[in-house]
Amino acid sequence: MKRLELAIESVILASRWLLVAFYLGLGVALATYALSFGKKLYEFVISAFTLGDTDTILKMLGLIDAALVASLVVMVIISGYENFVSRFDEQDGEVHWLGTIDVGSLKVKVASTIVAISSIHLLQVFLNHASYTTEQLMWLTIMHLAFVLSALMLAYIDRVMALAKGKKA
Repeated sequence: MKRLELAIESVILASRWLLVAFYLGLGVALATYALSFGKKLYEFVISAFTLGDTDTILKMLGLIDAALVASLVVMVIISGYENFVSRFDEQDGEVHWLGTIDVGSLKVKVASTIVAISSIHLLQVFLNHASYTTEQLMWLTIMHLAFVLSALMLAYIDRVMALAKGKKA
């Protein structure tokens, strides 16, 4: 019976390597998004001198938004691999936060990034408010506040968990 238990545990532990397909897929998606970003950047540079101030700000906010999304994907790939699959070997140029983000911290960082992305999107909407109805503006603001509240709650839970771990140690 012990032999069967060890075999099952080995299969379960080995199944974490299936996550590599997801992280590689996210890498491909990130590369595709980088091409999309390059296209947006090219279009912005070409039209920069013909755009008004508001349109220039909107285009730059779109680029910032893309950078935040890309950073979020990288954060998920690296810390997800590190937390669930395998530790990275020591390398020169190692990312300083590599190995320091646990699952709770990752959730807080992801939620914070989502709030930042939502903030940028909401700012874009407010700068272009004539294109939206009052009801749409209200719902977009409510959704943003829901993201903010969720991020705050995740940070609070992470803090409480850290304090509980500190008391046990």
